[in-house]
Amino acid sequence: MTTPDPIHTGATIEHEGTTIDVVVESPLWAAEPEAEAQVLRAVTAALPADRGPCELAVVLADDATVKTLNAQYRGKDTATNVLSFPAVPGPAVPGPNGAAGDAAVPVLLGDVVLAFETVRAEAERDGKPFAHHLGHLVVHGVLHLLGYDHETEPDAEAMEARERDVLASLAIPDPYAGRECA
Repeated sequence: MTTPDPIHTGATIEHEGTTIDVVVESPLWAAEPEAEAQVLRAVTAALPADRGPCELAVVLADDATVKTLNAQYRGKDTATNVLSFPAVPGPAVPGPNGAAGDAAVPVLLGDVVLAFETVRAEAERDGKPFAHHLGHLVVHGVLHLLGYDHETEPDAEAMEARERDVLASLAIPDPYAGRECA
């Protein structure tokens, strides 16, 4: 039995100087027809309002793809829900004038890659709507592209506070309610 070829479809939007590419690499995402629209809403909400022009991609993949990437880039031979690949390390929020003060040059933020089976299983396990969990993971991934991390408790608190604010703007309940900061 062979697996279907990736469908490589998706959407590209340009909004206020930002280019967002959503690349659907796994046919599994067809089971969630609103996924691309949710991704675009979450990305737009996660980016700072005072940013300059920027570009990023969100790849809707499967567990096998994410497992391969996780092993290759993080040394972890397992699938995970979301991976972020910042184009440059550290904070990458472009200012109002874009890169190097040139409003015509967008800053490349990087890529966010999501694993369908893991995202779905986590949403089901936690009793959350798929769209809410997807939105949260996209916001989480984009914040990593912007330089946020959760390696220390203060960093985790700052990142989770920003996630809560963005998710509230999308009418997504606080995924951290009732638990300690991670």
